[in-house]
Amino acid sequence: MKKILSYIVLIAACKVINAQETISPAPQQNSAIALVHGTVHVGNGEVIEDGLVIFSKGKITAVRKYTPVADAKMIDCSGKQVYPGLISPVSNLGLDEISAVRSTHDDFELGDINPNIRSAIAYNTDSKVINNVRSNGILLANIVPQGGIISGSTSVMQLDAWNWEDALYKADGGIYFNMPNLIRFSTEGDPVKDGMDKIEDVRTFFRQAKAYLDEPKHEHVNLKFEAVKKLFTKEQTFFVNCDLIREMTMAISFAKEFGFKTVVVGGYDSWKIADYLKQNNVAVILNQVFSLPAVQDDDIDMSYKTPYLLQQAGVLYCISDPNENNRYRNLAFNGGVATCYGLSKEQALQAITLNAAKILGIENRTGSIEIGKDANIVVSDGDILDIRTNNISTAFIQGRQINLDNKQKQLFKKYMDKYGLK
Repeated sequence: MKKILSYIVLIAACKVINAQETISPAPQQNSAIALVHGTVHVGNGEVIEDGLVIFSKGKITAVRKYTPVADAKMIDCSGKQVYPGLISPVSNLGLDEISAVRSTHDDFELGDINPNIRSAIAYNTDSKVINNVRSNGILLANIVPQGGIISGSTSVMQLDAWNWEDALYKADGGIYFNMPNLIRFSTEGDPVKDGMDKIEDVRTFFRQAKAYLDEPKHEHVNLKFEAVKKLFTKEQTFFVNCDLIREMTMAISFAKEFGFKTVVVGGYDSWKIADYLKQNNVAVILNQVFSLPAVQDDDIDMSYKTPYLLQQAGVLYCISDPNENNRYRNLAFNGGVATCYGLSKEQALQAITLNAAKILGIENRTGSIEIGKDANIVVSDGDILDIRTNNISTAFIQGRQINLDNKQKQLFKKYMDKYGLK
């Protein structure tokens, strides 16, 4: 019976895949483009009314109040809002397609310590989820492997490409570490001791890696040690997935012992040690704002107001949306909810654009609409943070105007036509 049900699920999944739209990546930008008369949200807190944004060969060449220009294709953005493209800082987009079909999962490997696993080469540019995500203004995503304690390397991908090489925006920018739980949930076993043992295994691994890398030459190449080489030079980021104070302080001890540039992913309790995080220059990638309190004694809106508390403390943070049910599309709306709990709209925008770029080490290329940066830009009919008015009408990745069609839009049109609706 189980075999029959599995076969039915697989057949259904294949039909869904075959029913998806086919959208080709956009060609390279071949002429200058000017976005005129829109309200430009630069991404660094500045807002330009009746703005002008010009970009050529994929790079932004002008950002200012509107003045007449020549030799550029004009796109009238009157009444619209112009934003930097949103950045999803933690995602398995392109690695995990259909939750019910194991063969479409490519986000984890066997074993506990796999720093040599590269998410970039497993990234599937033909994923049908990508089209839905970028329709909500998300143009870049940091692709993170899962599984084990050290899952592998993360890479930033742009979401309009023929293959993973074309999509690659920043290769192997970080190593992802899943901190074991350091809290006892029941009287059975000792999960804290088990967790500490696993952490000690990781510490031993890094000590061995450092000794290996300090050698002038090697008789045999160790791929796992080679994969963490740039952690010791701070060219890579040590992403630590954890939520509790004890786990976060353990992550910081790693940073001090090995000299790693450390970022906390999750950080539910980060507001409780905000000053400590700031003192140690540890950034935080907050998981989705749409969540209930993790413990009974916390305020019901604790997750909603955590961004504001970190903002007030001066901690570098950004907001993520790792929810697989909505497939990460609600990133902007997570930022929008935070505006109801203390953040200004421009601060919330920074939390899903420029701050994310800083944490991922790509702020010199993207995250804001500034001269010299890549033209990763979205145009919305209304407020991008507001679920009622957000409607992405135009988007550009490195100056290329991308196709915003997706399966949901096609189905909407199909059944509007079927029932003669307008």
